[in-house]
Amino acid sequence: QVQLVESGGGLVQPGGSLRLSCAVSGSIFSINVMGWYRQAPGKERELVADITSGGSRNYADSVKGRFTISRDNARNTVYLQMNSLKPEDTAVYYCNARIRVTIASMPYVYWGQGTQVTVSS
Repeated sequence: QVQLVESGGGLVQPGGSLRLSCAVSGSIFSINVMGWYRQAPGKERELVADITSGGSRNYADSVKGRFTISRDNARNTVYLQMNSLKPEDTAVYYCNARIRVTIASMPYVYWGQGTQVTVSS
């Protein structure tokens, strides 16, 4: 059973920082792209950042220069360092990963349960 377990959310003041982590557990063959999405109340889920197994990164324009995505392939973990946080960054943040469970299986996208990030004074 593949699971993605997130941690690191919370309440922070504007201008502050948070670091989110997402660890993949279970028996897997490989992980391709890992990413972070967010969903604010009344809005659709949107991509924040993603990173390939080779380290290529992609960011939403709204977070460029403030957020950094990274991954530890040995630990099957993806991180999101969020600096200079703004109230508009408030959302539930979800990690996802495109995973092949076996060498013969097709890639499948798994999601974490979500972690709340609130930026408020």
